[in-house]
Amino acid sequence: MQEESKKRSILRRATEVLNIPALMAIPPRVQYGALPWRMRDGTLEVLLLTSRGTGRWVIPKGWPHDALSSAQSAAQEAWEEAGIKGPITAEPVGSYHYEKIRDEGSAVDCIVYVHALEVRENLDDWPEKKQRDLKWFARDEAAHSVAEPQLRDLILSFLPPLPYS
Repeated sequence: MQEESKKRSILRRATEVLNIPALMAIPPRVQYGALPWRMRDGTLEVLLLTSRGTGRWVIPKGWPHDALSSAQSAAQEAWEEAGIKGPITAEPVGSYHYEKIRDEGSAVDCIVYVHALEVRENLDDWPEKKQRDLKWFARDEAAHSVAEPQLRDLILSFLPPLPYS
């Protein structure tokens, strides 16, 4: 009886000292994304593409690429997913969280660090061309077309660096 009480006491003290849920929480996985933009007749436009799984409007993003910086990884994703190229900011212009649903159905919490990419080249062919639709939106319309509130806020607050093409 005394042994059982001693075990309960040790467990109670451990749970008071240790934040077990926090210790068991998995930190978000990091991805890098590009915010593709252009100026058209004095209007800031943002390029969105459909996700492969759900068809939602998203920005190009993906897992880090070995030996590439975050900006280079974001530019690589922009080419693979949307067939676009152009100068990209060295530092992220913001970040957002989202829940990625994997092919097998499990969910992964992700944080996406977003670099602004001024689209200067639209390629005729790219790896995921047949898997996605692309569309240019005015900034406000783009912001209200994405599902993630933090990405919406990032788009609305984005100011392109001057001078722009």
